[in-house]
Amino acid sequence: MQYDIIVVGGGHAGIEAALAGARLGKKTLLITMLVEQIGAASCNPAIGGLAKGHLVRELDALGGEMGLCTDATGIQFRILNGSKGAAVQGSRAQIDMDKYRAYMREVCHNTPNLDIYQDEVSELLVKNDEVFGVKTKLTEEFLAKKVILTTGTFMRGLVHIGENTYSAGRAWELPSSTLSIQLKELGLNVGRLKTGTPSRIDANSIDFSVMDLHGGDVNPAPFSFRTDKTKFKPTQYPCYVTYTNLGTHDIISQNFHRAPIYTGQIEGLGPRYCPSIEDKVKRFSERDRHQLFLEPQTSMCTEYYINGMSSSLPIEVQKKMIHSVRGLENARIVRYGYAIEYDYVDPTELKHTLETKKIKNLYHAGQINATTGYEEAAAQGLMASINASLSIDEKEPFILRRDEAYIGVLIDDLVTKGTHEPYRMFTSRAEYRLLLREENADLRLSQYGYELGLISKEQLDKVEEKRKILSDAVELMASTWITSKKETLELLDSIGEEKINDKVLLIDLIGRNTIDNQKFNTLVPTLANIDEYTKEQIIIEAKYYRYIQKQQKQIEKMKKMLKLRIPDEFSYKGLPGLSNEVVEKLEKHRPPTLYNASLISGITPAALDIIHLNLNMFLKQK
Repeated sequence: MQYDIIVVGGGHAGIEAALAGARLGKKTLLITMLVEQIGAASCNPAIGGLAKGHLVRELDALGGEMGLCTDATGIQFRILNGSKGAAVQGSRAQIDMDKYRAYMREVCHNTPNLDIYQDEVSELLVKNDEVFGVKTKLTEEFLAKKVILTTGTFMRGLVHIGENTYSAGRAWELPSSTLSIQLKELGLNVGRLKTGTPSRIDANSIDFSVMDLHGGDVNPAPFSFRTDKTKFKPTQYPCYVTYTNLGTHDIISQNFHRAPIYTGQIEGLGPRYCPSIEDKVKRFSERDRHQLFLEPQTSMCTEYYINGMSSSLPIEVQKKMIHSVRGLENARIVRYGYAIEYDYVDPTELKHTLETKKIKNLYHAGQINATTGYEEAAAQGLMASINASLSIDEKEPFILRRDEAYIGVLIDDLVTKGTHEPYRMFTSRAEYRLLLREENADLRLSQYGYELGLISKEQLDKVEEKRKILSDAVELMASTWITSKKETLELLDSIGEEKINDKVLLIDLIGRNTIDNQKFNTLVPTLANIDEYTKEQIIIEAKYYRYIQKQQKQIEKMKKMLKLRIPDEFSYKGLPGLSNEVVEKLEKHRPPTLYNASLISGITPAALDIIHLNLNMFLKQK
């Protein structure tokens, strides 16, 4: 019963943690409440979205499984924000929830070094503030060098439907009742959050004819860089769009007194950016309608998820409000919506490796860290397992910087800033988002994946081949001048492009928003035979070329700044702009460099700028 790594929980974080540990050669045990529910999509039947798609692509570039599974089980693929710049676009896929779960369960069962066991972990085995194993409800004891908790909503989970409550980790599944109590006793800061889910309805009772059809992309792109794009031809199933109305809002308003989020029945804060329908009606009372997406849960399209109508109102109220929506007048409800409260641990209790500061060898990933979303959870699971494995091998930890990946932004935000509400990733959180685009995640991270042992040499070679094509193309465009001679003007006119008045670099011409693949072929005939996918990336590189140069300079400046040493006699007291809390932490830890200061929980980029400014003044006076 001796393992290298034990992963507690079989959700999206747990899967990536267990697979990564096993693939890195560590004897790994995945303990989950129900083996049949490994990989279950507890809420919406979709993967990706704005910023979330970035996380899935990065996860894939590092060797994770979520992208491959999505490509294999997706039933609609679509690029969100397609009319905007590549930096803020997001890939999203509807998934067949049943096939997704079956795929992940099969992968876990067939991965060498990975064992699976069904039971509830009731206790961590801890001695001298160091975890060395777990004990289960059936009194089994398993020993391990590292333990990764990925408990989702199961720790003291409490479901709310109107005035009714019952203990559950997910609807009709048993909760974990003792683990969070022990974590609190061990000195960790345990809090309470809530999330929710909408009703599901029988497809045969929906009038789709009065709704707007919402289809997938004509030429869908896969999530995984390891999926053969030339053979990727998924069947695209439509979603449908309808709206609430004033009648719906009246039904909800008349029952605010029965909504658990307003009666005090629910203690925890919910996700700000994914509010329940009662919360939306309350907060945005000036609006006369809210958009609802009807999403198929499987390729059989027998049951639909009402995205945008999460609710914990009593079932009779849920029934009335659903029937008030156009196209849902005769809807038969298969499963009612509910809210669920659960325990989480303040993520500032963690190091950047996702190991807890107070309990050695204990790692947390997913909703236990106050995040929301399958993608955020999966990314944390992978990173926690990588670092647990590296620690076992006595190697340096793997920490992604904010300028390297959205995963780096996610983890840095959590462990340095913390959160009191479910954390969701947005492109606006990434200050270097022009560099951190979806389509270049493989260029940014595949080398790491290969060095860690999660990406094959064959896959890395493909990435390096792509990198050379892009690099050569950018070098060519950045060194080729286009003059305003007659032939050039006629050529531009023939493809509907504005004329130039003076000579310009080819890369600036290709960087115009109006340039597409066809115009690119005309302007750069020497690169016309490159595959369409790579060609699109070349055009994106051209569009962002000038901006990327600026961001690279900012990053180099930041790197140089972070290397600056802080003398022992430097005092933080009295520095204008630093809070008392920040000063107290800095005086306590006495970081040797600005980089070390940046790793301290609560030390923001703004605080670092203040320290940097005053430190330079201090050094000049010496």
